[in-house]
Amino acid sequence: MTTNLAPSRSSATLSTGDPAYRGRSRFRKWLVQLGWRHAIGLVAAAFALFPILYLLQTALNPSGNLNSSVRGWLSFVPTHPSTHNFTTLLASKEYPFWDWVVNSLVICTVSTFLSIFISSLAAYAFSRMRFAGRKAGLLAVLLIQMFPSFLAVIALYRMSAAAGNVFPMLAPGRVSLVLVYLGGAMGLNTWLTKSYIDTIPIDLDEAAKIDGASHAQIFFMVILRLAAPILVVTAILAFVGTLNEYIFANLFLASSNGIKTLLVGLFQLGNPYSGNYNFGMFTAGALMMTVPVVALFFLLRNYLAGGLIKGAVKT
Repeated sequence: MTTNLAPSRSSATLSTGDPAYRGRSRFRKWLVQLGWRHAIGLVAAAFALFPILYLLQTALNPSGNLNSSVRGWLSFVPTHPSTHNFTTLLASKEYPFWDWVVNSLVICTVSTFLSIFISSLAAYAFSRMRFAGRKAGLLAVLLIQMFPSFLAVIALYRMSAAAGNVFPMLAPGRVSLVLVYLGGAMGLNTWLTKSYIDTIPIDLDEAAKIDGASHAQIFFMVILRLAAPILVVTAILAFVGTLNEYIFANLFLASSNGIKTLLVGLFQLGNPYSGNYNFGMFTAGALMMTVPVVALFFLLRNYLAGGLIKGAVKT
């Protein structure tokens, strides 16, 4: 009795030398190493893009209403798309959109610049200098950040109103709002900048001192240049946080419609309790509100992408 020892066709196709087997093996290896990461990335991208697409659908809907049906959520292209909401908002006299944009950019830019400058000075002092109360000061800055800023909204408003009786410039308005934003952003920015300055070799400071540089020259000519990546990060955080702030802006700028920030002004359009809301104009303004943030990220993308891994010196 003889036995057929030749391999079957199915086993031959699964041999290690077969191209189909090598292709399946490479696919399994890619799926284990990189494939699941791509899947998670696609899910995260879809999760992030869904609200934007829904806003775009509502902004292009000339009726100005939200489509609350499930079918409307899934069909991101409106039936009769139109730019009516954009043109109406930009030309509206009742809702001064451009005044809101200018006020928001001025307040965000000034508060961001001042907060980054002051926090970098404080971070340099905490990182490079030794003085009494240094650890207590750092701990106090950290503990203050544990409490939400809106807990002090009434106290800050009354302080601003009282100070306005003596110095009218400090009355509730844009100047006092910038001062409030400075206090809110100081803690986080100081800690982030201080942690980054700690990584800068102190040998650079000592070499500058030997060359006759003062503390101010070391700070402006050495530290600030090397700490540019973290300054960019904190600036973006401060700018976006100020742009998205509503409680303080609504309270301090409630005296006039023309000096409102963009977020406070747009809330009038999307507030269903105001009686004259229009979600189409609201979403159109919200989409245009993202333009400064996207432009800021685009202009500073090099610092965000590779600035944090660039070394100052070779060791």
